[in-house]
Amino acid sequence: MEKMYAGARLRQLREDRSMSQSELARLLEISPSYVNQLEHNGRPLTLPVLLRLTGHFGVDAEFFAPQDVARLVADVREVFADDTVTGSLSAGEVDELTTKLPEVARTLVGLHRRYREAVENIATLVSEQGLDRTASQQPHEEIRDWFYRRRNHVAELDEPAERLAAELRLTPGDLRSGLSAGLRERHGVQVGSTALGTEQHRFDPATRVLHLSPGLRPGQAAFRLGSELALLEAGDTIERLVGTGGFSGDTARRLARIGLANYYAGALVLPYRVFLGAAERYRYDLTRLSDHFGVGFETVCHRLSTLQRPRTRGVPFSFVRVDRAGNISKRQSATGFHFSRVGGSCPLWIVYEAFGSPGRILTQVAELPDGQKYFWLARTVTRAVGGHGDPGKTFAIGLGCELRHARRLVYSAGLALGADAAITPIGMGCKVCERPACPQRAFPAIGKTLRVDEHTSSLLPYPPQG
Repeated sequence: MEKMYAGARLRQLREDRSMSQSELARLLEISPSYVNQLEHNGRPLTLPVLLRLTGHFGVDAEFFAPQDVARLVADVREVFADDTVTGSLSAGEVDELTTKLPEVARTLVGLHRRYREAVENIATLVSEQGLDRTASQQPHEEIRDWFYRRRNHVAELDEPAERLAAELRLTPGDLRSGLSAGLRERHGVQVGSTALGTEQHRFDPATRVLHLSPGLRPGQAAFRLGSELALLEAGDTIERLVGTGGFSGDTARRLARIGLANYYAGALVLPYRVFLGAAERYRYDLTRLSDHFGVGFETVCHRLSTLQRPRTRGVPFSFVRVDRAGNISKRQSATGFHFSRVGGSCPLWIVYEAFGSPGRILTQVAELPDGQKYFWLARTVTRAVGGHGDPGKTFAIGLGCELRHARRLVYSAGLALGADAAITPIGMGCKVCERPACPQRAFPAIGKTLRVDEHTSSLLPYPPQG
């Protein structure tokens, strides 16, 4: 058995039961000094001790498995990259904090987020924009953060949606008829097709009629039907999740309901085990999955980023949607990849290169400043809105996983992924990026002294002090 150090989890288990180290030692038939060493990661858990722990406390052995702290490390590093925060931690100190005191690290990150929100609210007041936080889209950030903390997986909705899909006998290619029948038979809702202008759908609770825009593609129509079915089938669960989510106001709570209804719709249209089975069978071929289930490329990518059910996990993905101006309109992560709030994202990221090759799936092996490597896929999606002359919508969709998972993807075939891989160094955003020699830097790094000399020029836009 690989050595397992689980001091923080063991201490948490003991303190949750209000036990002393001596009491735990008697229960496990070991000495108190041995317990102390285990809790301070001085010694690894042995198989006999692990078996006694799982037997006495009724927890799965997975409870003691090493935790992936990459996300937490990235969050803590961003706290100390903030130029308004005094003090700093070395990389070693950050690793020690997140490994030995993860709850303290999470509390620190949570406090910093509240601090940033307060700063942004004060800035809004100073600029005389009033107290409506929708001006800075803060409610949307709250929803993204909520899903980020859950690793983009909501079991309370995912599992009921999977059961309902089986009850309705939904089949790929004929989702609309199955969902329409479910709405009609279970809730007395009729589905009709009506010109709605810029709206995709509208449900009238009084008449029990759900109007769909005739311009929707089959996958889009199924998704809209699924989102209304979510509110009817899982309304109580959604309200409970919203009520305990700690959202700041009515706008955020409404957006949370929409986000959770959309999550349920994705889990209904692409049921967990069926979809994961197809993804593994096709080696995560996005085009084949899109064709097989009759849904769009973006829907497939978003659903892949949610497949984190314990014991039946898919590849942990990060999902992002950006526009040509670099604005990130969707971002979810089941990995350690961190989307920075400070300084935008990296222009060397393959997601932005996708706009130069519309419709093609591009790949990239990217390395972050801390040495973490990721395998990224990116492709553009275009949506027509209205008729001739009306502006459409074009986005780049990015889907990334840690490099160690890349061989499970069909897109890695023929690529060098080891020491000879073609690696692109990227950062989390120029203001927090630690790469001093990047020619694409748009802002100087926070807290770094620049080299400024009237008689010297440089290829680097913001050369650091040597």
